Amino acid sequence: MIKADDVYRIFEPHRGKAIITASGVAGRKWPQSSNNPERDVSMGSAMGQTTSAAFGLALGLPDEKVVLFDSEGALLMNLGVLASIANKQPKNFVHFLLDNEVYATTGGQPVPNNTNIDYAGMAKAIGYASTHHFDDLEEFATQIESIMAEEGPVFVSIKIVPEIENSPVGLRDLTPARPRPQTIEELRAELGITA
Repeated sequence: MIKADDVYRIFEPHRGKAIITASGVAGRKWPQSSNNPERDVSMGSAMGQTTSAAFGLALGLPDEKVVLFDSEGALLMNLGVLASIANKQPKNFVHFLLDNEVYATTGGQPVPNNTNIDYAGMAKAIGYASTHHFDDLEEFATQIESIMAEEGPVFVSIKIVPEIENSPVGLRDLTPARPRPQTIEELRAELGITA
């Protein structure tokens, strides 16, 4: 398994000007790796809906690369979105799934069927243009450049080390995220969109 920090460290030099959305416990680490926060869209507390939101961004902004760092727990809450993505075939969409096999936010309960699901195989069977699976950092590092050049939708499943949060929510040291309305306003300004 790979650490989420290492995934982001390897990915960031290949980001280009992509719009990034990240979800789950691992997604909270993305802001520390990002070199372009004006192109980061916070979807905090949208478990199960982040995939649809990122898909919507890809459809609405076809000239912009859109990258989602998803979590398997969130994806399982809205699995049907994979069929919608495959149906629309957004060429600008790269869907990373950071699979830690647990619900890390709520104490580490195992995700149903956590060791048997082949998410990349599922995405391939449902119609994603390209799919990949990694559980080795070096292999991921050697392929990330070509993955980011592929025509989407691209699905990349990565087994990551779980970082389980066991303390009560009110006692956790949470890194404050930019509020969703702020991220949307900053993205609009970055893209020159007036509404």
